[in-house]
Amino acid sequence: MRLRPLFLLVSAALVAGGVGAAPNPAAVLDAMERAADWQLANPHPRWKPTDWHNAAFYAGVMALASISESDRFHQAMVRMGEANRWKLGPRAYHADDHAVGQTYADLFFHDGGAERIAPMREAFDFILAHPKDDNLEFNREKNPDRTDRWSWCDALFMAPPAWMRLWKATGDARYLDFANQKWWVTSDFLYDTEEHLYWRDSTIFPKREKNGAKVFWSRGNGWVMAGLVRVLELLPADHPDRSRYVQQFREMAAKVVACQQDDGLWRSSLLDPESYPMRETSGSSFYCHALAWGVNEGLLDREPHAAAALRAWDAVVSCLEPDGKLTHVQPVGYTPEKFDPQHTEPFGVGAFLLAGSEIHRMALRTRSTAR
Repeated sequence: MRLRPLFLLVSAALVAGGVGAAPNPAAVLDAMERAADWQLANPHPRWKPTDWHNAAFYAGVMALASISESDRFHQAMVRMGEANRWKLGPRAYHADDHAVGQTYADLFFHDGGAERIAPMREAFDFILAHPKDDNLEFNREKNPDRTDRWSWCDALFMAPPAWMRLWKATGDARYLDFANQKWWVTSDFLYDTEEHLYWRDSTIFPKREKNGAKVFWSRGNGWVMAGLVRVLELLPADHPDRSRYVQQFREMAAKVVACQQDDGLWRSSLLDPESYPMRETSGSSFYCHALAWGVNEGLLDREPHAAAALRAWDAVVSCLEPDGKLTHVQPVGYTPEKFDPQHTEPFGVGAFLLAGSEIHRMALRTRSTAR
């Protein structure tokens, strides 16, 4: 895999010099609104309203609602929650079915209404009263209820931010403690300390790419980086484990920047992009989001991270059709794959909206500084 020092130097010079340093905030917002409007008008026929596929989209819609002058995005999420009667997905322990709770909590923060978090609180109290062990082996025969734990890396986006939000909403530290403890159980099992990337699950440990590299799936690591952002946004500054999250975030950010391709995107296989040459926007959007957030929050050095985020944003926007459909989204899966470049998914749009919200913030700050 080739690093790109020339790209980093040129991009750093552009950003430092203010030439093309950031897109127009209005253009960013326009792209976000078009993407959200298209997805709201074209719901996926297979995914239920409480499914993780949609929950990730809702997270992005809430990010858009926080910066849009229109109330239609906020109201769309209120209608969604009311239609769901504020319930989580049906599987009590499954991280995927906790993800929708993030949006319920965000709506509670915005509008109040204890009924919006009551079912989630009941569900999480049940888990606390009936805990599972920490067997994360992703083996159907040896561990048939493996998905009752956070045994795959995607789970770190789905569940911990929901638990963190419930702690923030209620003040009950048990939810924070659970999220923190289980994050590090999963990290200890799936985080490769040599590559600074996450395995998707234990079935991938022995697998290798055609070039001999370990198999690290782009969107899987994108889920983790976005999960890190959504945890760090709420984790108290004096929390004893905050430095561990920051260290992991910085390690992953450095690795991700090194894996970015010439066109600003990442391939579905981070360490063997040549075997998967197709553009991919869901993992790329998550990386754009995380890198831009890290720069905006001062957790990542502006260079090379800002340049990487801005190039990524330009690249994912190039995959947005005029009507707002986001293309080049790898379908549901768990490993690098080849796929129809016209494919889209609501979770890819959610990642795009999260990315846009941080690029918009970066653009506003750049303009303010320039003045």
